[in-house]
Amino acid sequence: MVTLTKTFGNENSYDVVVVGGGAAGLSAALVLGRARRRTLVVDAGEPRNAPSAHMHGYLSRDGMAPADFLAVGREEISRYGVELVRDRAVTASRDTDLTPEERNLAPGGFAVTLASGRTVRARHLVVATGLRDELPPLPGLAERFGRDVIHCPYCHGWESRDLPTGVLATSPLSAHQALMVTQWSDDVRLFLDKVPESDLSAEDRRRLAAAGVEVVPGEVTGLAVTEDRLTGVRLGDGTVHDRAVLYVAPRAVPRDELLTALGAEMRETPFGRYPVIDERGLTSVPGLWAAGNASGFAEQVVNAASRGYRAGAAINGELLFADLDAKAAEPA
Repeated sequence: MVTLTKTFGNENSYDVVVVGGGAAGLSAALVLGRARRRTLVVDAGEPRNAPSAHMHGYLSRDGMAPADFLAVGREEISRYGVELVRDRAVTASRDTDLTPEERNLAPGGFAVTLASGRTVRARHLVVATGLRDELPPLPGLAERFGRDVIHCPYCHGWESRDLPTGVLATSPLSAHQALMVTQWSDDVRLFLDKVPESDLSAEDRRRLAAAGVEVVPGEVTGLAVTEDRLTGVRLGDGTVHDRAVLYVAPRAVPRDELLTALGAEMRETPFGRYPVIDERGLTSVPGLWAAGNASGFAEQVVNAASRGYRAGAAINGELLFADLDAKAAEPA
């Protein structure tokens, strides 16, 4: 086995530090642990899917509780010597304490300060911090999110099939969400709320009509709930539309503070700002990787796990060849 990790010299030095203990971070750590890389996972314990009782669309794990999925992942990485700490990465910077020799071995070379006060160093850094969902400020919406207020038909559509369904518009793009939902219910109403009907394109209006989606203008002021079940959507004029399910598109807010602090190149998308990465997850900063929802909006759990796996395998290769090149350069 080729490894020059000992060059860094103490218990706070690692081949790889992974920030984020969700599907992407744990998957990267699993690959790295099995490759005998000294790896630390820093987990703040704030998974995006925490409000959901079950996750779906992950082959062999369909219907599994997200908390159970993560517990299994944590147990699996521990088998391979991966360390996990429940802590928060507060800052990250390029490690200025590296010698020239160490810099050759660690093209990134990062120092990460944790909320506990501990500073850890890594040759490569994986940011898998995900994103948080920012919901419209409608009374009662956040309390029901992940139950009968949902956002993804691929995640929840089967469980809410054939029910009277609403879609709360947050932008003209919500017309697309309403159209998608018709695959699971024939009774769909699009509540425009603060979106002017004139903002819907002619194409959207044609498709909504063809799909049988009723477009409901007017501001939404609240939800009707009976015995802890959503029963309706209330408008400003006092009318209540009977609905058992309400879709809403939260504003995705990437947790990109570490990426920004380290100078990663970012790009604007319709769903927020995300890092520019290659097919493996490497950012524009050598040794700095992004995986899962830290790398893009549409990474479901199964996609996030795949992204983490890909990054972990690529990092191991980078470390291997850096160590071999350094060994080959040693005096005979």
